[in-house]
Amino acid sequence: MSELFPGIIIGFREGLEAFLIVAIMIRYLKKTKRNESIKYVFQGLGLGIVLSLVIGLVLYLIARGLNNVGPVAKLWESGASIFALVLVTTFIFWMIKNGSNLSREVEGKVAKTISNVGIVILTFAFVAREGVEIAIFTFAGNYSLLAISIGILISLVLTISIFFSLVKVNLKVIFNITLVYLILQAGFLLGYAFHEGLSAFKDLGLIESTNPIYTKLFDLSSTVLDHKTGVLGIPLYVGIGWYSKPEILQFVIQYFYTFTVFFYWFRHLKKSKS
Repeated sequence: MSELFPGIIIGFREGLEAFLIVAIMIRYLKKTKRNESIKYVFQGLGLGIVLSLVIGLVLYLIARGLNNVGPVAKLWESGASIFALVLVTTFIFWMIKNGSNLSREVEGKVAKTISNVGIVILTFAFVAREGVEIAIFTFAGNYSLLAISIGILISLVLTISIFFSLVKVNLKVIFNITLVYLILQAGFLLGYAFHEGLSAFKDLGLIESTNPIYTKLFDLSSTVLDHKTGVLGIPLYVGIGWYSKPEILQFVIQYFYTFTVFFYWFRHLKKSKS
């Protein structure tokens, strides 16, 4: 279960965002007596899902083709992780600024969209953004496709339940908890990208293995803190992206990113309250 947990959280977080946006759009169209436009929301949803699946398939085929190429595969994983990090970081900052007013943000954009084609494009843009992030995150972070699917399914069930008023939940709390986890996983992606990139450069002979850049900050791989087999290491790996044998620069870069984003978030919360 520990191997599935990160993927479930990522799938749930991104899926919940996409499905809630669709639900908000449908609710707003109903409220403004534009019921005839609801079908175009579903058309945009379908197109967004198709694009996400296509990108996911392309990434899968690329990853499969590079699987046994050694250093090239490591460079691919490093590059994919950086690309995923850029997308996720953009999304994190957007959520920090707009997450508390998600409903108002979506309704405002729908209100400005008069045509049915505009409704399709708007829904497609929202859903595709989340779907593409899921696809890239899945392969960059080596998350299980099963775990991602479980997370998306849970988010769908929750959104339907909220839409039909079957359950009452504090979405702000859910968003904040999952945003914390997303920030931690983004930091892990950065550390992972750096580690894999260094490993590829060493295998290709671009950087000598004796270079100080490979110096380990610590090595706890033979203890309970081992991130692959350790009793404490596994939950730390799942929870905060713990790595039991990091290079000094890997560790510094990963947690500098993590604490910088947290600092920005807390400062934004403080400003919002003042």
